[in-house]
Amino acid sequence: MERVITYIDGFNLYFGLRSKGWRRFYWLDVHLLAQNLLKPGQQLIQVKYFTSRVSATPTNPDQDKRQTTYLEALATRSLTSLFFGHYLSKPVTCRECGASWRKNEEKMTDVNIAMELLADAFQNRFDTALLISADSDLTGPVVKVRHLYPKKRVVIAFPPARVSDRLKREAAAYFTVGHVKIARSQLPDQVVKPGGYVLRKPSEWR
Repeated sequence: MERVITYIDGFNLYFGLRSKGWRRFYWLDVHLLAQNLLKPGQQLIQVKYFTSRVSATPTNPDQDKRQTTYLEALATRSLTSLFFGHYLSKPVTCRECGASWRKNEEKMTDVNIAMELLADAFQNRFDTALLISADSDLTGPVVKVRHLYPKKRVVIAFPPARVSDRLKREAAAYFTVGHVKIARSQLPDQVVKPGGYVLRKPSEWR
């Protein structure tokens, strides 16, 4: 069997879903999605999900609670590991009107993905790496794996409404994750944690 590890850029996938207006699919079971993307003769070894924790905002006061519920639900899934970056707040000024505000930028996700991808290749943990992202900053580690480990394949699964020509050129293969795969890879409305606590799909995502 061909061993597959799936690496998921959480926010890149989220914004792809949001661009399509697929809010009802935010309660996504990434383990099931990875399983549903496999081809015959492939075996899923692990799912690595990369994200950063968000904070409440005046316009979205409950987004941190929804994310925490979702991440706790993902943590109950077999073979699934979570990796966290962080947000960095920086000042932004409008060149036209001079207005200023602070903008949060996600940091470390691409670095964390690159480190895990290269470490797993070095340790010979996969034959194929399935990378769900359209972040062109990940082109470098994809090229490095290809050069250092020519027998290993890195396949890119672009999130809905996302694409990178640079990743297309360097990947062994690529495709876009479609509506059917997303719809068939949802968590149950209620997820029970090992201690018995019940996590429920946020009402805003129904």
